[in-house]
Amino acid sequence: MGTGKTEVGRELAHLKGLKLIDVDTEIEHSEEMTINDIFKRFGEERFREIETKMIDKLAREENVIISTGGGAVLRQQNLDALKKTGIVICLTASPETILMRTSATDERPLLQVENPLAKINELLQFRKPFYDRADFMINTEGKTPLQIAQEITEKIRYSKGN
Repeated sequence: MGTGKTEVGRELAHLKGLKLIDVDTEIEHSEEMTINDIFKRFGEERFREIETKMIDKLAREENVIISTGGGAVLRQQNLDALKKTGIVICLTASPETILMRTSATDERPLLQVENPLAKINELLQFRKPFYDRADFMINTEGKTPLQIAQEITEKIRYSKGN
């Protein structure tokens, strides 16, 4: 969260002429409630179940960019589904940057705690082994979404030997 997935996804979709699909947005449409409401009413575990079903469905699409929430890779099934048909990119940022980028909204259910910076550090530390499974890691610090999208394009091109 707070690494720029949505903005970078938009830029990358524009550069590549592909459709951007945001998993959280798709979940909100299918469940007819916000992610925040799903967390409040049913808890994180139920949200993760819904998320897994949605990722499984969306990963079958072709010629799309799929933007997931930061916790999606906590389930190996999600990572496997995404890697089966695509390349997984993990965007990173410092905890301080993430806090700055997410503090303007209360729509981050995992950050509705007394010390959000400590929670961000905790989440990043716990999730690091999962994030490390991505095909590429891109640090978003000090870069525009367009610069990051261009960097992703170059990494993908280089990895394919084009």
